[in-house]
Amino acid sequence: MAAVEFETVIGIEVHAQLVTKSKAFCSCPSVYGGEPNTQTCPVCLGLPGALPVLNNDAVSMAILMGLATGCRIAPRSVFARKNYFYPDCPKNYQISMYDKPLCEEGRLEFELDGEIRGVALERIHLEEDAGKLIHADEGGSLVDFNRCGVPLIEIVSKPEIGSAEEASRYLVALRQLLRYLGICDGNMEEGSLRCDVNISLRRPGDKLGTKTEIKNLNSFRAVELGIRFEIERQAGVLRSGGRIEQVTNLWDSGQKKLLTMRSKEYAHDYRYFPEPDLLPLDVDGAWIERLRAALPELPLSREKRFREKFGLPAYDANVLCAEKGLADYYETVVGAGSDPKLAANWVMREILEETRSGAEFAVASAPVPAERLAELIALVSGGVISNSAGREVFKEMVKSADPAAKVVERLGLTQVSGEKELEQWVSDAIAANPDEVARYKAGKTQLLGFFVGQVMKKSAGKANPKLTGEIVKKKLEG
Repeated sequence: MAAVEFETVIGIEVHAQLVTKSKAFCSCPSVYGGEPNTQTCPVCLGLPGALPVLNNDAVSMAILMGLATGCRIAPRSVFARKNYFYPDCPKNYQISMYDKPLCEEGRLEFELDGEIRGVALERIHLEEDAGKLIHADEGGSLVDFNRCGVPLIEIVSKPEIGSAEEASRYLVALRQLLRYLGICDGNMEEGSLRCDVNISLRRPGDKLGTKTEIKNLNSFRAVELGIRFEIERQAGVLRSGGRIEQVTNLWDSGQKKLLTMRSKEYAHDYRYFPEPDLLPLDVDGAWIERLRAALPELPLSREKRFREKFGLPAYDANVLCAEKGLADYYETVVGAGSDPKLAANWVMREILEETRSGAEFAVASAPVPAERLAELIALVSGGVISNSAGREVFKEMVKSADPAAKVVERLGLTQVSGEKELEQWVSDAIAANPDEVARYKAGKTQLLGFFVGQVMKKSAGKANPKLTGEIVKKKLEG
């Protein structure tokens, strides 16, 4: 086995926008898509004399994320001012946390290549978002301050991710957890989930190398491409005897390349100091325990339970547990009496096929209510209708919202299992295909499916396929 030339060391900082109704320190609405500069007030615009008031819901959401990742929740944390000048930051500082964060020393576990991996978290802390610059095609830039003051949690991993694939899988699992907890919608395109990636290379056994940062990564694909690009660039520099400069790069998704933005800042460049307008944040044990009791079953635990309780393959469990709403829907179908594997097949095939519009799955907007799907599965598994007829019934149920039995009756799709009628259809199919009969008798027994298909076509999908196969075999081999 060839020796590894360079080891990749990656750390990731994720900013997740919390789904509170109002902003972190004022009562302005915290929603996406409003008219520019219509969701602002003296507090989030940083006007003289305006004082911030902490949003209690934002704190609860941050603690939930800390508990879900096994963090230590600090009984006292302190807000700080992170000072910098940029046009989208009207106060010229951002309220964040520095040396006394809310959550520390956690861990996020996820599955990669069939194994459970874990990445240690250094910290999770609260902060406010900045505004948004809109660059005009004709030149110049506009500023929308609506996003100023929107509550974020920053989730900082330790530098122990070893590949672009692992980084991408870590982010998928992080987004999944945020959505399971109901604290962030995870929409990367709208900016409610953003990440900065720090990358360094070192020869095996050496200390950590100089890191570079990549910003503007707005998809998991961009994360993988950006990291691979930077790994190759750094490896080339080191092979040629050069030195890595600590810089911040932007990922250009159009050109699929990195553009250097600026030299990397250090903590002291921001002149952090305690926020004088906010008291220290004290979190008592009772508050923590109330939130711990509110934690839902987490994704990995739910996948494991689906495999053990319902006997599902790992793939099925992974697909069904990808979103909490989808897992809830599946469990309702099973709870209504459906066979777990049959239910998994119908949910992964028909239900997901109907919801591929890009929207996230929600139980309330499912194309067919879970109990109605269970009724349809019962008709198929009980032999009342065939599987192909079941799919036709499903499509009609999506359109009409009628129960399965009513659709079956209206379309006349009740499965025919009478031997006399089936024998006539089989005889007709055999008589119409003498060449295939000869080939079957010559040893091409896989043509059995062809004859069953001919009968299904002749019966408009009503023939019982299992009984049909038995009759075809008996007639051809008798």
